[in-house]
Amino acid sequence: MPHSPQEKQRAVARLRRIRGQVDGLERAVAAGTDCGSILQQIAALRGAVNGLMAGILDSHLREEFTQVAVDPKIRKQHQASIDEVIALVRSYLK
Repeated sequence: MPHSPQEKQRAVARLRRIRGQVDGLERAVAAGTDCGSILQQIAALRGAVNGLMAGILDSHLREEFTQVAVDPKIRKQHQASIDEVIALVRSYLK
């Protein structure tokens, strides 16, 4: 879960955009829109959900693992490791 007020606000805004995409997809299916357009909307929706997941995972990892380290050097190493993990996850989710 996002911990700071700014992270929560970004997550809620992203969720609202996703809800709008789902509503648009529902309207397109109900209207009989061609499959190509629907598949494109589904791909966009999947990307939006994956982006939300990556953002929340980023927040979680930073909150959990940077607070553990008291030593600034170790904290910096943890942050670098988290950056690598998040980059890997984001590349996988694309």
